Order: sequence, then structure tokens, then C-alpha cells
Amino acid sequence: MFSVLWQHRKLIHALSKREVASRYRGSYLGICWAVLTPAFMLAVYTFVFSVVFNAKWGDSGHSKTEFALILFTGLVVFSVFSECISRAPGLVVANASYVKKVIFPLEILALVTLVGALFNLLVSLLVWMLFYLVCFGLPPLTGLLLPLVLLPLVLFVLGLSWLLASLGVFLRDVGQMVGVLVTALMFMSPIFYPLSAIPEDYRYLLELNPLTHVIEQARAVLLWGQLPAFGNWALSLGAGFICAWGGFAWFQKTRKGFADVL
Repeated sequence: MFSVLWQHRKLIHALSKREVASRYRGSYLGICWAVLTPAFMLAVYTFVFSVVFNAKWGDSGHSKTEFALILFTGLVVFSVFSECISRAPGLVVANASYVKKVIFPLEILALVTLVGALFNLLVSLLVWMLFYLVCFGLPPLTGLLLPLVLLPLVLFVLGLSWLLASLGVFLRDVGQMVGVLVTALMFMSPIFYPLSAIPEDYRYLLELNPLTHVIEQARAVLLWGQLPAFGNWALSLGAGFICAWGGFAWFQKTRKGFADVL
């Protein structure tokens, strides 16, 4: 899996640049939308949840500014998952010319989408950091561990993207199902509420969600200056690697039938 991706690293780099540029091509503000969009969403979610619903984070007395940062942290992490998984079922179908006419490493399409999502994550984190600097000063140094925290999520998303990209060729209903499941997972992840708000009898359901641990640990390193729980991180990393390897193996096994279907 890694050798194939390394072999095509130059092509991945070129396609990733095109992926990012194509999102803003033709607009007057161009790449500025990458900053304006998360800033606008941060303001909207803060107003709706902290002003309209008067929501609080657990039993603590966080201000509306702190609530905004807590909420936004969960949202930007989830956005990597939602963007990649929502697009995964149509990756091969949307690039049918690569299947029929040329010899093309189709497996890199999932990685290109992931790189685009990570670029948006990086821009959103810059907005988050600017907001934090203005309101509270320098963020804790543990924030430098965020790439380590996100590594299991990257592997999990990559494996699931390969699986869904393959299934999307043979079963077009997969795209519809994924849209519903992504929405359900957004509310079944501790984005708008802390994990401690869930009754003990049902908390295990959220802990089965692989996004839960990543979101919780991202908040821990970015906001509260805590080190990640390395035991849980190691388990998540192992599960993510298995998911990535399994998804890649499935994709490579089924790709021979893509041309017949498309």
C-alpha cells in the first residue's frame, strides 16, 4: 500500500494542487474562500448554540468564546471525515475516463481527496489559532501533537474511502446511504456536546465510534494542554492501519471489474 503511494507521489502532488485550485477557480475571492468559509461557520454555530440555544459545555462555566473554540475544534476534525467519505462513492464513477482509456493508478484518487480535505483542515486551524490568539494568547504547546492525534483518522478515512469508492461502482445506492450515515455520525460524535453528557448506559455506543477518540484528543491537545491518551491512541492507530490495509486490498481486488460496469 505505502510503496504504491510513494511510487506515484509526484502525480499525487500534481493532482492535489489541481484539486485545491479547482475549488476556487473562477471566483473573485479565490483562495480567500478557504478562510472566509470556516470563519463564517464558526460565527454561525457560535450564535446558534451559545446564544439561541444557550448551550453550555458540560457543567463548566466556559464563556461563549471558549464554547465557540470547543465546538469548532470538533467540527474541523469531523469535516475531514465527512468530506472524504461523502465523495468516496463517486470517485471512480466521476473519473470513468481513467478506467477506460488510460493506465491510471486509480487508488490515488482517494488520497488526493484526503489531501484536499487536510488542506481545508489546515486553513480552518489557522482561523482557529488566530481566534485563540486574539482572545486568550498563545495556545498550549501540546497543540503541536495534533498531527499525531489525527494520524489514526487519516488511515481510517483512507481505508473507508477505498472501500466505498469500489462499492460505489457496483452499487450506486451507496452514495445515498453514505449521505445519511455521515449526517447521523455528526450527531453521534461528541461535537456539539461532551462525552460526559451521555448517560453511562449509552456512552459505550459513542466510544465505538472511531471519531469520538480523535475529536476528544484533538480538544485535549489544542485547548486544555493535555497529552493524548497514548494507550487509546495506539489502539486507534492499529485499527486505522487495519482499515487502510483492508480497504486498499479490497479496492485492488475489485478494480478489475470497474471497466465492465462503467
